[in-house]
Amino acid sequence: MFQLGKTIVSEDIIEKDFVCNLSACKGACCIDGDAGAPLDKEEVKILEDIYPKVKPFLRKEGIAAIDAQGTSITTDFGDFETPLINGADCAYVIFDEKKTALCAIEEAYNQGEISWKKPVSCHLYPIRVKEYTEFSGVNYDKWEICDDACALGKELQVPIYKFVKEALIRKFGEDWYAELEKVAETYNR
Repeated sequence: MFQLGKTIVSEDIIEKDFVCNLSACKGACCIDGDAGAPLDKEEVKILEDIYPKVKPFLRKEGIAAIDAQGTSITTDFGDFETPLINGADCAYVIFDEKKTALCAIEEAYNQGEISWKKPVSCHLYPIRVKEYTEFSGVNYDKWEICDDACALGKELQVPIYKFVKEALIRKFGEDWYAELEKVAETYNR
């Protein structure tokens, strides 16, 4: 672990390689697991505001889940997440013709309907950020469904922090990312 400003960062994001391989995993991270995508407090309001423009992109099951639960949920621990369909798929999941899970929010963004790409936690994956009182923990979330992504990242020699560069800048800013790159250069010598 090392510190960058008010973040404590796992060396794994520098040491480990990763490139999403949707043709292999079919977007399993959006349909497996027992929780929705983590949301920042500000993102709860954003989801409420953009929902009318995202709704046309959703499956009927997603619309039903959102109608029943809301555009976001609050967990027993007070955290915010995207709602799930029957405790599995994220309510915002859609599928392409190859049965690959995609994000309806991102599809609305790609079509120019909204200006917000998707929750930052999804954009950052496989990095998870845990907020604490005095700092944020920035960690690699190792999940066996991403083994193909690890293999592709290794083959292409793309460390996690480079794969999620845009998302890290979105979350922490350009200066923070520049400092991360300096640490990575020193670390890999």
